Amino acid sequence: MTRHIRHAAFFCALLLVALLVNATRIQVFEAPSYDDNIANRRTTISRYGQPRGDILVDGEPVTGSHDTGEHLRYERTYTNGPMYAPVTGFASQEYGTTFLEHAQDGVLAGTDPMLSPLPWSGADGGRNPGGDVVTTLRRAAQEAAYEGLAGRKGAVAAIEPSTGRILALVSAPSYDPSALSGNGASVTRSWASLNRDEDRPMLNRAVRKTYPPGSTFKVVTAAAALDAGVVQDLDEPTDSPDPYTLPGTRTSLTNESEGCEDVPLRKAFEWSCNTVFARLGVRTGVTGMARTADAFGFNDANLKIPYSVAESTFDSEVDRAQLALSSIGQYNTRATPLQMAMVAAAVANGGQVRSPYLVERTTRASGATVATAGSRPTRQAMRPSTARLLKELMVDVVREGTGTNAWIPGATVGGKTGTAQHGLGNSGTPYAWFVSWAKGDRDLEPKVAVAVVVEDADADRGEISGGGDAAPIARAVMEAVLKSPSGDGG
Repeated sequence: MTRHIRHAAFFCALLLVALLVNATRIQVFEAPSYDDNIANRRTTISRYGQPRGDILVDGEPVTGSHDTGEHLRYERTYTNGPMYAPVTGFASQEYGTTFLEHAQDGVLAGTDPMLSPLPWSGADGGRNPGGDVVTTLRRAAQEAAYEGLAGRKGAVAAIEPSTGRILALVSAPSYDPSALSGNGASVTRSWASLNRDEDRPMLNRAVRKTYPPGSTFKVVTAAAALDAGVVQDLDEPTDSPDPYTLPGTRTSLTNESEGCEDVPLRKAFEWSCNTVFARLGVRTGVTGMARTADAFGFNDANLKIPYSVAESTFDSEVDRAQLALSSIGQYNTRATPLQMAMVAAAVANGGQVRSPYLVERTTRASGATVATAGSRPTRQAMRPSTARLLKELMVDVVREGTGTNAWIPGATVGGKTGTAQHGLGNSGTPYAWFVSWAKGDRDLEPKVAVAVVVEDADADRGEISGGGDAAPIARAVMEAVLKSPSGDGG
């Protein structure tokens, strides 16, 4: 009998060891395969089993969570969804996340270990209450930009020059992210409809689409020419023919304005003379032009705000004729509206470019700060003396040039208009551009820099202009910032 008991005990022990070995195999070595298995819904159920943290503008949430009572319990909701979609993106049970919802998913979903009072205690993958993301946006500026576009194709980006805070980021036409939040048939239909739409409402034109910047790029060309000493006096003749034959070709470049022959840089900038700036670009040379463009932020493929931004480009592999066209924002020169807002901000900030950012800080559900934006790196895009001269030129444009529609009583405003040709044989409707900055009379420094692009301006082709179509939108955004109290987004 004792022998049988001993054998049974040995067999039970063997079974126990086998059980422990199998449990170890499953829980340690094969756990990732089970976690990633499409049939495993525990992770998904856990993810949507609690309210998601919120994205805040001026201290108020523009997102929320709706309790459906189903297995995937909480769905995302959005306040003024189309207006904030280029910032928030969507959080969909079916299609994942984009923009801030994606870049800050760990905080919003409660999986970021830093949300735990004791950070190391979250290392086991536990889920804390979702934290909040405090943005740098100003509600009034965002509303002014969105209402200014009024559904027309285009985008607006506004920056605080001294810090890099993004104050407004709008893309139109837009969409309501709430339509993609759940996992029902209506979500599938909305997804299909949005992706079929020829107007591409889910495209973030402010940061993910590049345009030929047209004459707004003349700010960069002027900076390069002044820094290189090609121009030393704003009021000296520039020795520029009208028309200008592109080097090595028989192609003549002309102007929309009359009287551009040999005009000083001040007048050429004020009336946007193509011939003057094309020749200045050639005289500065591709090395000088590319160096200045890079300093402003062109050709930077790594910019994040925190989600990625499309690379704005200035081609350094060009001949002299192509360089002439590139120097007036045509040929291969491309820029996002955010990049052109950075150009205007650099002028306003004494030649320094601050890296733009959209998140001021993240917090726990209790309101305790988890992380802050911190000090942002700077780079010198041009000499401070050059920035002072460019501020003069941009103020002249608004006072008596092509940008008078951006003038604001009680403020100093600088701007530059642009009308960019595009399409096969320049057959497309020209893009209307305006870049600007503004300083209230009681302010010590400029408070806002703005870039506006309108793709489908409501005018006859020959009447489309940055001053007529884009400048009024920029003025509304600048007024909103100058009138609103200063803050850090919450």
